[in-house]
Amino acid sequence: QVQLVESGGGLVQPGGSLRLSCVASGSVARFNTMGWYRQAPGKERELVATLTSVGTTNYADVAKGRFTISRDNAKNTVYLQMNSLKPEDTAVYFCNYRYSPLRDYSYDSWGQGTQVTVSS
Repeated sequence: QVQLVESGGGLVQPGGSLRLSCVASGSVARFNTMGWYRQAPGKERELVATLTSVGTTNYADVAKGRFTISRDNAKNTVYLQMNSLKPEDTAVYFCNYRYSPLRDYSYDSWGQGTQVTVSS
């Protein structure tokens, strides 16, 4: 079992920045993928960005050029630096941990979510 705790959400004006953090605890595997997804009201949850423990990144188009994902493996922590925020970035942001040792098996854990509101 892996537990995730997010922090860093809040209210920010358009054009502003926020940094989200997510700490994983429990049975954290050495090789894993951590990332961020978001869900706006009335919409499905969507990928924002992921980062493997060996440094491979994957960004959704909405995040490219504005958001940066990073991690500290020693602290089992993943970050999401969000710049040039827009009102359409308003959503609940969820941290995800995925462990996929086999092609047909993966373990996912989700955080409780942190609200990001972009508004003037």
